[in-house]
Amino acid sequence: KMCIQKTGEEFAVIHHELGHNYYQRAYNTQPLLYRGSANDGFHEAIGDTIALSITPKYLKEIGLVDTVPDASNDIGMLLKLALDKIAFVPFGLMVDQWRWKVFSGEVKPEDYNKAWWELREKYQGVMAPVERPVDAFDPGAKYHVPGNTPYTRYFLAHILQFQFHKTLCEIAGNTDPIHRCSIYGSAEAGKALNAMLEMGKSKTWQEALASLTGKGEMDASAILDYFAPLKTWLDEQNQDRTCGWSQNI
Repeated sequence: KMCIQKTGEEFAVIHHELGHNYYQRAYNTQPLLYRGSANDGFHEAIGDTIALSITPKYLKEIGLVDTVPDASNDIGMLLKLALDKIAFVPFGLMVDQWRWKVFSGEVKPEDYNKAWWELREKYQGVMAPVERPVDAFDPGAKYHVPGNTPYTRYFLAHILQFQFHKTLCEIAGNTDPIHRCSIYGSAEAGKALNAMLEMGKSKTWQEALASLTGKGEMDASAILDYFAPLKTWLDEQNQDRTCGWSQNI
């Protein structure tokens, strides 16, 4: 799945890729047509769910760090993770917004690049750093566009992984704040997760989700719970500021 380098980032990527493999192992006894994920987002979410348990406490348990930093360090950790997870969400949504408009014919070839940057500004609040020529094709720089790979799966995964993580932490009997929770070593959490993975696509994704979380709807409130300390801190930093962007800027 990857050429592994000894970096902190790739330590997390390893968990992501192994998530695919453990999911495949779990449903490998299903009939052929059911050997897949409940929906595309599930497959991308599983490894990332486990990666959320790469907490300082976990790193100390496996001998990668000597001490567990106190809560005063949490804001930095959460801010770094938010720049990865939260900043991605609008991009994860807009890539397929662009693809679908292209496939439907709503966006014509001569407007491919123009429509791309309109969506980036609408969802992400970013503009091209320089004026783009009419015949530029910036969407092509994202592999999934020329590779014709659906992208909504990553948007869904960024919601599901926090929902899974919160539920698994509850099953594991966690008493730490959700962002400090690691399910490492919890047989109960592992059994609950594996039971969902073993279903493959033999059940609807709503049924698979409900089997673990107790409800068949995706719920982004787990993201708010996870990043609650960061939200409080950011609100304090941004007092008396007007945040956001304008189409007129």
